Amino acid sequence: MNKDLFSDAKIIQSWCKNAMPWTVAVREKQIESRKQITDQAIIDAIFSCSPGSVLDIGCGEGWLVRELAANNINAVGVDVVPTLIEEAKCAGGGDFRAMSYEEIASGKLGVSVDAIVCNFSLLGKESVEGVFRAAPSLLNRHGSFIVQTLHPVIACSDLPYRQGWREGSWTGFSTDFSDPPPWYFRTLESWIKLFVDNGFRLREMREPVHQKTQKPASVIFIGGLG
Repeated sequence: MNKDLFSDAKIIQSWCKNAMPWTVAVREKQIESRKQITDQAIIDAIFSCSPGSVLDIGCGEGWLVRELAANNINAVGVDVVPTLIEEAKCAGGGDFRAMSYEEIASGKLGVSVDAIVCNFSLLGKESVEGVFRAAPSLLNRHGSFIVQTLHPVIACSDLPYRQGWREGSWTGFSTDFSDPPPWYFRTLESWIKLFVDNGFRLREMREPVHQKTQKPASVIFIGGLG
C-alpha cells in the first residue's frame, strides 16, 4: 500500500483543496442523496435523542450546526479544514472551531455535550479510532454518539467485503472538484465493534432507503453510554 496515497493525512490534503467546491455543493443542494434523504435522516436521528447540546465533529461548512441552532439546540462544530471553518463562521449560527481529530482525541476540545454527531465525516483509520476513544469523555451522562456513513454493503461495490483503504471518487460532482480523498472501508461488523470496544451500547441502527434506487442511501448508528 502506498502511504502517500492512502492515509489520514491525504484525506485532509484533499479536503483542504476542495473546501470551496464542497461549500458551494452543500449550500446549493447539488448532492441528490443529501437533498432527498440523508440530510433529513441525520436530523431525525439527532432529534430522536432529544439533546440540549450537540458536538458536530467534521462539521464542514456548518449546515447541520445552523439547523440545530435554529431548533434551540446548543451546537458546536469542529473541523480540521480552516477554510470550511471560516465559511461556517461567516454564515454564523453556531460555535465553530478549527481542530484536528488528533487534537480532539488528546482532550484539547474541552466540551461536554448530550450528543456527538459525525455525519459522513469519519473517513480515515487512526483518526477515526481516536475520535471513538475520546467520545465518552466528551459526553454527558446518558449521552448519545450518532454516526451516519456510507452503507458498507452498498459502498463495497464489487470489491471484497473487508476492511481496508479505498480510492476516492468525485463521480457525480462538478468538475470543480479534484484529487479525491481516499477513505478507509469498514464492514458493518467493524463499525459496531468500534462502538462496543469504546464503551458504547448500540441503541439503534437505521438504514435510510433511497426512494429511487430502493437501496440504503446510508447507515446511521446511534450509540449510548452504559
